[in-house]
Amino acid sequence: MLRGLILDFAGVMSTPIGQSSRAWCLREGLPADAWRSTLEDDPLGRALYVELELGRLSQTEWNEGTAAIMGVEPANLMGRVHSEVRAVPSMVALAVAARAAGLVVALLSNSYGIDPYNPYVETGVWDLFDVHVISGAEGLAKPDPAIYELTLERMGLAGRDCVFVDDHFANLGPAEALGITAVHATGPDTAARTAQLLGLDIDLASPGGPEGVSVQA
Repeated sequence: MLRGLILDFAGVMSTPIGQSSRAWCLREGLPADAWRSTLEDDPLGRALYVELELGRLSQTEWNEGTAAIMGVEPANLMGRVHSEVRAVPSMVALAVAARAAGLVVALLSNSYGIDPYNPYVETGVWDLFDVHVISGAEGLAKPDPAIYELTLERMGLAGRDCVFVDDHFANLGPAEALGITAVHATGPDTAARTAQLLGLDIDLASPGGPEGVSVQA
C-alpha cells in the first residue's frame, strides 16, 4: 500500500524555470538561452551551481559569481531570474489531497539557496509538506542515492511505500533502486497520473484545487 508522496520542486511543483529565465534574459538584452548556457555549459558557471546545490556557497555568493560571468548586476540575481515562476495548481491540489488522505508528503529538492530569494516561500508551497529535504541544507543532492535514503528515513517509510515525482529522468533511477515508484513529470497530466497511482479522487480541473486551495501568484 502506498503511504508516501515525494515531490520535486522546480518543474514539478513550480512552472518550468526556463520560461522565466528566458524572459529575464531578453529583458537584460542577453540571448534567450544565456541563463541555461551559463549554468549548464560554462565550466565555471556549472561549478558554481553545483557548489550552491550542495550548500557550499550561499545564494548571495553564488549571485555575485554568476553575475560576473554573465555581465549583469548581482543583487538578488536568482530572485530576478525566477520572478515569473509560479506554483502549479494541479500539483498543489495533489499535495493537499495526499495529506488529507493520510499520506506523508515530502519535498525533495536540489536547492538554489533561500536567501535573499526563497523559492519555496515565494511560490507558496513550503507549508504543503510534512517533510522537507533540501540539498543545500543536507550537503547532498539528487541523484546521490543517500539523499533518497535520508528522505525515506525522515518520512518513516520504506521505498515500496512511496511515489516520487521528478522532471529529470536521471533522478528517477536511484529512487527506483530503493523500491520507490517513480513518475517522470513530463507535462500537465503529471498530477492526474500520480493521483491515479495513489488512488486519489481529486478535481484537478479546478484552478484552486480541492476545497478552494489557493496558490500564491
